[in-house]
Amino acid sequence: KDCDTKKAEWAERSKTRAEELVALADTIKVLNDDDALELFKATLPSASASASFVEVQVSVAGMRRRALAMLQQASTKVARSARPQLDLIALALRGKKVGFEKVIAMID
Repeated sequence: KDCDTKKAEWAERSKTRAEELVALADTIKVLNDDDALELFKATLPSASASASFVEVQVSVAGMRRRALAMLQQASTKVARSARPQLDLIALALRGKKVGFEKVIAMID
């Protein structure tokens, strides 16, 4: 009885797997079709179009200013015992040659 159940389950899995493979093959066929390529080209602007993506450039100084502003807001809301750590992070952000490795370690 157990073997018959296992055989039936295997047959069902094999049938499902075969159906999935056929569906994948059909999908690949549709995607590789010339009509799909034309539709894809029609929906996306060409590379010579004015601007399809907006480029955002953030300077290091801008990031430091934002981080300092957040720290100042946070320092008003935290307990006194946590303020020295926030002050140290702020000091590191104000410095010119300090990396963020220690700051990130403190945050974690």
